[in-house]
Parts: sequence; structure tokens; C-alpha cells
Amino acid sequence: MLSESESMGEHNPDPENRITLANSSVAWSPCMIGENLNHGRECSIGAMTHIGRNVTMGDKCRIQGGAYIADECSLGNSVFIGPNATLLNDKYPPSGDSKYWSPVKIQDNAVIGGGATVIAGCIVGIDAVLGAGSVLTRDIPAGEVWAGNPAKFMMSRKQYDSKRGNS
Repeated sequence: MLSESESMGEHNPDPENRITLANSSVAWSPCMIGENLNHGRECSIGAMTHIGRNVTMGDKCRIQGGAYIADECSLGNSVFIGPNATLLNDKYPPSGDSKYWSPVKIQDNAVIGGGATVIAGCIVGIDAVLGAGSVLTRDIPAGEVWAGNPAKFMMSRKQYDSKRGNS
């Protein structure tokens, strides 16, 4: 049952589930963080998230709960990864050999919607958006919004931001 503050939209995370990371960053337990995570300042990693080995994250990345980020993927600054999104690294699984991997690259200010899947080797450009539930099978150019399965161009980021009231 929700408390009165929770029912009013306030959220008070349990401090026992907080994992303090370097650079004023935080993760929420339970989550899996692989070896050699290189993260920037003020990042947040949600509960039930899997971060693979040798992942790089820039400053101010927000990864929502349940996301899966495969080994060696990279995120630029101010990237948002929605809940249960998946970033893959192996085009022909299971290779079991990292020399065959092609990790995903998400560039600065990009958004990956909840439940979206980014296939190995894809690059999501600066300020690009991948809609919730989409499957990305090729690169998204900077400043474009794509959605669907397979994902295709929908509009510019400028149009998207104006619909959100962020013109």
C-alpha cells in the first residue's frame, strides 16, 4: 500500500538501497555493475539494471530500472536510457568471443525510450531519440527521432521538443 506522500507523486527512495558511486553518481540496489565501469559525474543507475563490463558513461547519464547495457557499450554526456531498454553488442549471439562484438554507441543528449532495443553496432547520434518499444537496426543520425519495428524516421528532434513543450 502506498503512503500518503507516495500516492501524491512524491518518491522517497530507501537509503539502504542507495549505492554511492564516485563522481557524485548513484546506483540503486539491486543492480549488476560489471568490471571497469567508467562513468562521469552525476550519473544515476536504476534498480534491476545490468551494466556490462568495460562500459563507458559520460556525465549526467540517467539509466532507468531494468535496462540492460552489454559489455563495451558507450554512452555520451546527458544520455537517458528508459526502463527495460536493451543495448546489445553481439550481432550473431552467442559468439563468446569479444573480437566479434560490435558495441552500441549512444552520443550526447540522446534518448532511448523504455523497452527499446538497440541492435549491436548501431550508433545513436547527438540529440537523437529512439521511441519506446522500438527496435533499432541501423544508425540514427544526429537530431532525428525514430520509432517502430524496425525503427524509422518520424520527425526532427526540434519538432519532438516542441511537442513536449521544450522549444
